[in-house]
Amino acid sequence: WEGVGLGHQFLRHVERCRLLLHIVDVSGSEGRDPKEDFRIINEELRKFNPELAERPMLVAGNKCDIASEEQVAEFEAFVKAVGYEFFPIMAPIRHGVEELLNRTLELLSKLPPVKRFEPDPIPMQDVEELKRGKVEITEEDGVYFVKADWLLKILNTINFDDTDSAQYFQRVLIQTGVIDALRDAGVQEGDTVNLYDLEFDFVE
Repeated sequence: WEGVGLGHQFLRHVERCRLLLHIVDVSGSEGRDPKEDFRIINEELRKFNPELAERPMLVAGNKCDIASEEQVAEFEAFVKAVGYEFFPIMAPIRHGVEELLNRTLELLSKLPPVKRFEPDPIPMQDVEELKRGKVEITEEDGVYFVKADWLLKILNTINFDDTDSAQYFQRVLIQTGVIDALRDAGVQEGDTVNLYDLEFDFVE
């Protein structure tokens, strides 16, 4: 929840889930405590977004084949005591997996549609205020490659599915001299331009 490693990137994906499925090593291999693992994961969800801790959840106890009956029974009692359904499984041989999938499908068929998240729009800086720098253009097999560190930073803010954002980037290319630099390098109508793996046909 503090964003360490893939923390925020992973948890933002979880926010889009209607149903959470926890797969826990019930055998406690490698010295782990399945109850503590389950508690920590749910605490991380709660700290990132309290709503996540309230999402419907199913709990699968995996590696039942190397766990004792007492370990499985103890973890099952723990899970049910905190209000969740428990499914003992052995993933490699698919033991118990069908029951888990059937229950998952049943719940998903009843849950409301996934919540849609719209990204916050990135403010577009006036082209005249942009800090510009060197533009390097090379040609290889008829493709014109554009390199410019300052331009890459702008490119990373562009949403090409949004008309205003795409038109803004077109203005940037024109008003900062990138288009003129391409012409000076010999680009012709219909030639391919590669801008950090973004490719487009040059149009006058």
